[in-house]
Amino acid sequence: MTAVRVPGTPLIEDGRLVSTSPATGAEAGRLPVATEADVRAAVERARTAADWWAGLGFAGRRDRLLRWRGVLARRMEELADLVHTEGGKPVGDAVVEILTALEHIDWAARNARRVLGPRRVRSRLILAEFTAHLEYQPYGVVGVIGPWNYPVFTPIGSAAYALAAGNAVVFKPSEYTPAVGQWLVDRFAEVVPEQPVLQAVHGLGDVGAALCRSGVAKLAFTGSTATAKKVMAACAETLTPVLLEAGGKDAMIVDSDADLDAAAEACVWGALTNAGQTCIGIERVYAVDQVFDAFVDKVVTKAGRLTVGPDGADIGPITMPSQVDVIRRHIDDAVAAGGRPVLGGPEAVQPPYVHPTVLVDVPEDSAAVREETFGPTLTVNRVRDVDEGVERANALSYGLGGSVFGRKRAVAVARRLRSGMAAVNSTLTFAGMSTLPFGGVGDSGFGRIHGEDGLREFGRAKSITRRRARSLLPSMTFERTPADVARLVKAAKLMYGRGR
Repeated sequence: MTAVRVPGTPLIEDGRLVSTSPATGAEAGRLPVATEADVRAAVERARTAADWWAGLGFAGRRDRLLRWRGVLARRMEELADLVHTEGGKPVGDAVVEILTALEHIDWAARNARRVLGPRRVRSRLILAEFTAHLEYQPYGVVGVIGPWNYPVFTPIGSAAYALAAGNAVVFKPSEYTPAVGQWLVDRFAEVVPEQPVLQAVHGLGDVGAALCRSGVAKLAFTGSTATAKKVMAACAETLTPVLLEAGGKDAMIVDSDADLDAAAEACVWGALTNAGQTCIGIERVYAVDQVFDAFVDKVVTKAGRLTVGPDGADIGPITMPSQVDVIRRHIDDAVAAGGRPVLGGPEAVQPPYVHPTVLVDVPEDSAAVREETFGPTLTVNRVRDVDEGVERANALSYGLGGSVFGRKRAVAVARRLRSGMAAVNSTLTFAGMSTLPFGGVGDSGFGRIHGEDGLREFGRAKSITRRRARSLLPSMTFERTPADVARLVKAAKLMYGRGR
């Protein structure tokens, strides 16, 4: 009996990974599947490439990265169409994703020297005879395992920063979007033809596991929390450092003095863009009692206008077919527990599409509140005040991003969210801010991409001291005398003996 092919599900035929559209089943790409030996060979090639790439210096790498950025910008319609075909994402959303990725390439290229380059660090009186210098040296070869939901923006958030820091990169795209990943690598090769500085290896989870064990000097992963734990365990075998950006269940808090029209607009975008398949997407809202009803009405009105379909619609298909079952389970569980659908509901699940669904009065212990849904659904619950909203928002083990709408207390409330990032009177904006680090806490992972912290993630701190004068208080020598020790004691009491 021949198995039924589900559109969008990765398939291996004759040693090749076949990628298809989740909406139409049309083939988007056919890439060679890497064996464990292939992965190790790619890493070995990357080691030689890394030496050459590091030797270009910051200026040489900046020039190449900006040329790569230029190629992507000039061909962004082509890339957006491929993202749409392979993952189902609406073309407009793909354009926004690509634009954000271009900004990150640009910032990383232009700022790597300032952030990572050699600089003098002030020494202290106790070692005043020495100067101190700090620089960040590249690891060599960095492995990047990317996700399918943002196949351009997310891997570039690691790869561009690793490249700017002087590393070569071996990139394993998601098996759901390998054609997009290969397209990015091919465009890079157009501007860096001399060495395989950026390579792609394709396949299922076993290829990702092989990359973890391949001898890369560091690995950056984006994906589910469950897979992040497997990645970390595999890398632990060789003490390979990891950067993990895992799942999320981000919350929005709506205060009594919030601009409700702006809050509803941002909420609908934050929850439903990319069919809700966003790690920093808004999946929970806690609105204070005074504005709850009005806020829900506005959200339902705005979300109810969105169109769903394959082409030209606001919301496209669910990219990973198996995720439809998760979304269905969460909606059914919420309704069975007493939650009330004010838009959509169980009938909204129409594979490969899920129509916008807004649920209210959902118990906090339900799967729809506690587990990552990754679909165009939203729970909105009433709270007495922002303190209760913060308490509920922080009750989960996830801690990626979040949002607060309000005036007087919004920034203070945002600081209290247990998350790596927060947006005030907007949603998701920290992802596009190239100057800010991006990452989570708890089950959402650790380490940071983007911004100065993101550049430093891909460089080893190297500290250098240099003697510039004779030691007045010799301490680190067997030549010191009892009188020297007495002077050290006296100096320590003078410098540190006071209580402040």
